[in-house]
This record gives sequence, structure tokens and C-alpha cells, in this order.
Amino acid sequence: MTRLFLSIIIAVLGSLFIIGWGLDKLVADQNETEESADIIVYKKLLEGFSKQLSYLPKNELAKATEDIANHYQVIITLDDSNNVALPITLQKQLSQSGGLLLATDEQAYLLREIPKHNQKLLKLQLPPTIEENQQLNIFLTAVLYLGVCTILIAWLFPLARRLFILTKAAAKIGKGELNVRVPINKFSYVHRLEKSFNQMASQIEKLMADNKLLARSLSHDIRTPMSCLRFGIEAAIDCNDIDKKNVYLNRMEAELTNMETMTSAFLSYAGMERQGVNLKLETVNINQFINDICHDFQALAEQYNISLSCQLLEQPLNYQLDCHWFHRAIQNLISNAVQYADKKVMLKLSMTQKHVEITIEDDGIGLAKNKLDVIFDPFVKLDTGRSREDGHFGLGLAICQKIIHWHKGEIMAKNSTNLSGASFIISLPKQ
Repeated sequence: MTRLFLSIIIAVLGSLFIIGWGLDKLVADQNETEESADIIVYKKLLEGFSKQLSYLPKNELAKATEDIANHYQVIITLDDSNNVALPITLQKQLSQSGGLLLATDEQAYLLREIPKHNQKLLKLQLPPTIEENQQLNIFLTAVLYLGVCTILIAWLFPLARRLFILTKAAAKIGKGELNVRVPINKFSYVHRLEKSFNQMASQIEKLMADNKLLARSLSHDIRTPMSCLRFGIEAAIDCNDIDKKNVYLNRMEAELTNMETMTSAFLSYAGMERQGVNLKLETVNINQFINDICHDFQALAEQYNISLSCQLLEQPLNYQLDCHWFHRAIQNLISNAVQYADKKVMLKLSMTQKHVEITIEDDGIGLAKNKLDVIFDPFVKLDTGRSREDGHFGLGLAICQKIIHWHKGEIMAKNSTNLSGASFIISLPKQ
């Protein structure tokens, strides 16, 4: 964070310095131009005075010079050329137009020979230049830079604080504290970054939890078929009867098939997160979409002697969905409802002020209250009668929840108040 402060302050102050230096240089050049113009004016004035005095007798030069000084309010005096010691190169300039510009530590002045009176020189003293107060300039410059630094620090402090919190949270996540989140502040300069960070942290936490659960469940469930395979191999090796060996081999083949099916299901679930990033959203009439699903499941419902009804919205509603995955989620919920219902399954499409809701309920035995909190966890089976040998691994509802979350929605399970069985409510945000 210190680097951020220093880099921004150095960049701003450096920019100010370069701009200020450029402006000072421009002003200085302009001042030099203005001073040169002033000197040119005084040179022309001195040239006019010398020509005016050249027509006068020598004995009237002093009085005429004094009159010029009083009349034009300038400091001009008459001097002898013998009193001025100059190199030969400079002496030549005394007779040139505008005269010679000389300067001492105290003042600057012009010297000009009077035509026809070569021994006499006019000395025109130039007005002193106004010296700037360097100490005041340095003080004001320091105040400027200090003010800029203060404003920058005041602006950067909230940003630095939020970035420090982000850095600290990222460090904690790196150490394994996956439940760490950044408190959202709507006045933060990096509000979107903080929100994205929290979403990323939640995703990482969920992925890690799913992977741990997947590894634990897979390592637990694979032990039984592995033991059966080892027992079958040992029995087949020790057995001399060909028919019995074939029986053992058939059992081992069945166990291998179960292991393959289980591993495939687990890996398919583990790889689902990649699918959520690449959803193929399509705009569909959600009334027609739900009605088509109900029509597809009529045959299954008739097979179980179940009445499957569908209640749609009064007005058609277009909604963006990934048809493949959303169809799979609804299909899973309806097939479960049909298998657990006594006589009736109802699918209802409704709309609230902010959400579109899809409710699937049946008139079966319902859900155990102590299982409602874990019903969507992977590898959780509510029905102990459905074995993994039959391809039931407790992933159906977990997959449904993932698909609904991909569509920015929520799914909730409870016992139905209408049909007394289970009720699953999918809530999607309005588009």
C-alpha cells in the first residue's frame, strides 16, 4: 500500500513540477521579450535626445539636458567621454543608433555620443526592474505542493484502506480460511471489485467443499466393491469348478460396472462447475417451456397412475434460460415427485413482484423436517431404499440446485400445504 501512495504522489508531484517548470520558462521568456522591448523604446528615446542636442551649441548642452530630464521625467545626464573607460570595440557602439547598454550591480544605463559633439556623452539611466520576492515564491510553491499532497492522501486513504482489507482477506483465504468475506461498502471506490472478490471466495469455498465431499464419499463408497472384487478374485483362483469361476467372474463384472457408474457420476458432478461458466442462454416462452415438460412426463405419470397437472401464467412471458440444463433440473424434480406421489403431482408457474416462481409438489409422505437443511447437499439420500447399486448416488437435488444457481435463482424445499407431500419452489429473478 505504501508503494501505491508513493507512486501516485510522485507521479502527481512530478507532473506538477514539469508543468510548473514549463510555465515558468514560458513566463520568463515572455518577460525577457518585454524587457527587450522596453530597452528598445529607451534607445529610440535616447537617439532622439542626442539628435536634438546635436543642433545646439556646446555651451547650451548642459542646460538643454537638464530641461529634457525635467520635461520627460527621466534620469539623463551629460558626461565627458574622457571620464568613461571602454574597450575600443565598445567605444564604436557609442556612435551607433541607440547607443551602448551598460549595467552595474545597482543599475542599468545607456550611453550615446552626441553627434557634432564627440567628446560629450548622454547617459540615460534605466528604471530599476522589480525584483521578485524569492522567499515568498518558495513559500507559496511549498504550500501548493503540500496542499496537493494533502488532497491526494485524503482521497487515497479510503481506497488504500479498502485495498488493505482486500489484501488481508486474500491472505487469509490463501491460508485456508475460506469463509472470509470483505464487508461491502457502497461508498467504496472499488465496490465492484469487492463484490467480485466475495463471489470468487464463495465459489472457491463451495468448490473446495464439494471436492472434499466428493473425495470422502468416493473413497468411502469404493471400498465395498473393491473388497468384493478382492474376494471374488481370491475365490476364483482357489476354485477348480469352471461354473463357479464364471459365477465369481460375473459378480466381479457387476461390481466393476457399479464402480464405473459411480465414478462416472461423481466425476460428472465434479465437472459441472465448468458448465456453469458457459451457459447457452436462449429466450423462450416460459409458459410453453413448462407446458412441454409436463407433456413429456405424462407417460411416466400414467405408468405410476399419477395425475400430473400444470398451471401456467395468464400472460406469456419470455425468459432467458439454458434450455438443456434447466430442462434437466425440472425433469429431476418432476420424476422424483411422480415416484413419491400417491395420486397427484402439480406443477405451478406464478409471478411475484420481483420473481418468477416454479412450484412442484406432490401428495406423498413429504419430507422429514430434520432433513430439510441437508436435502440439497451432494451424496445425501433421503430414501434408504434407493441403493447406489441401482444408480442412485444422492446427486439429483444437488445438481438441481447448481443449475438454478447458474440462472441466478434459488430453490427451496418444504412440505406442501396444498397436497400434504413435498414441495420444491424455484425462484428466478425477473428479467
